[in-house]
Amino acid sequence: MPGVLRRSASWVLLLIVAAVLLLAWLGPWRSHSREYWIKAEEMLWSYSPSYPINRMTAAPFGEKELVFLKPGPDRIGRIYRKAVFRSYGPNFDTLLDGPQPSGGANPDGGRVRRPGSREEHLGALGPILRAEVGDTIVVHVRNETRFPVSLHPHGVAYDKANEGSGYAVSSRDSTGSHRAHQVHGGGSPGHAVPAGGTFTYRWQVPPRSGPGPADPDSIAWPYHSHVNEVGDTSAGLVGAIVIHRRGSLDERRQLPKGVDRQFVNLFTVTDENKSLYLETNMREFLGNAPINPEDEEFVESNLMHGINGFVYGDLPGLTMAEGEHVRWHVMSMGTEIDIHTPHWHGATLLENGRRLDTTEIFPASSRTLDMTPDRPGMWMFHCHVNDHMEAGMHAMFTVRRRHGNQMDRTVRRAPYVQRWSWRSEASQQGSFSDQCQDAA
Repeated sequence: MPGVLRRSASWVLLLIVAAVLLLAWLGPWRSHSREYWIKAEEMLWSYSPSYPINRMTAAPFGEKELVFLKPGPDRIGRIYRKAVFRSYGPNFDTLLDGPQPSGGANPDGGRVRRPGSREEHLGALGPILRAEVGDTIVVHVRNETRFPVSLHPHGVAYDKANEGSGYAVSSRDSTGSHRAHQVHGGGSPGHAVPAGGTFTYRWQVPPRSGPGPADPDSIAWPYHSHVNEVGDTSAGLVGAIVIHRRGSLDERRQLPKGVDRQFVNLFTVTDENKSLYLETNMREFLGNAPINPEDEEFVESNLMHGINGFVYGDLPGLTMAEGEHVRWHVMSMGTEIDIHTPHWHGATLLENGRRLDTTEIFPASSRTLDMTPDRPGMWMFHCHVNDHMEAGMHAMFTVRRRHGNQMDRTVRRAPYVQRWSWRSEASQQGSFSDQCQDAA
């Protein structure tokens, strides 16, 4: 009898070990339901926190730049009221990530996208939604703006109720005649979440949503509100979905395995004339001034040529070390003028096996590129379309020297080190610090 018990115990132990090994082997292949809590919120946003200093030149802005940035009796300036997406913990209890309001007007803003954080470079973009092929993405959206919003994803799979876009559809009867139109999804509330409302979207991530045969192991798709698509995206309701090959996502670091850093950059000419908040911004910053919103010079002043919501080199957080594997996702939104050519100084990249230092993107499209930086210093990153460069569509990325396994915190080749601080923006008085110093 004791021998039988010992054999039974051995079999049980063997089965337990086999089950553990099987689970470990299947681990990368198990599907997940990835859940996000996203709020659409209003805030003041500054396109140029360093104003009145041009961060690219370390000198005061000139007349050309001030067309877009200087407030006045007939100009809104660099600060606008906008709507953005921000992520929270379960049941919307704790703010996790999202754009930081201009001047820290919202006390929660001080905890997100702080200097040195992984999300700092996202600027005005909504939080990244990550998933692997085979997963389900569940997004709970709460609308705390004054307008109806939705969440429409690119690339992933959804039914009509989870499309996040309302439009009329029709059907034909047996004679071929059109029947009455209806709102998609049978009138699903997901196509327009009202102010104060909440809706949960469910999207699937089949293989056709993930990287293709020539792609690296992660690619990016945009998501955005689609109630009034032009007005919503101009107001700021845009973000990115990053889809990974199954088993390739490092769950702890939330990066592809083998990738040291990841950046997502939206190149767009934000047309504040088309924003849902144009009239609000005119009242808030121009008062009762008799401004014609169709005046050519006023319209031009509201075209903000930015990368992640910043102009003239103010985008922070693009920092890496020499020799690292850096993945860049670049995207665009907008109109026929939003044909952009992102260009990196001081480095080359691989895009689907091609070596280059400039790529091209179109509205609602994206590209994924890999870089191994080998020249420490501060380098320009900009759209190479001349008009876009002149209007401020450039940033800086920093490559720090590596000493062994440590990243040098200084940048000896940088022309200057910026030190800047926010002031109260209620009176349009954000500023750069007193000087820019040499980084000897």
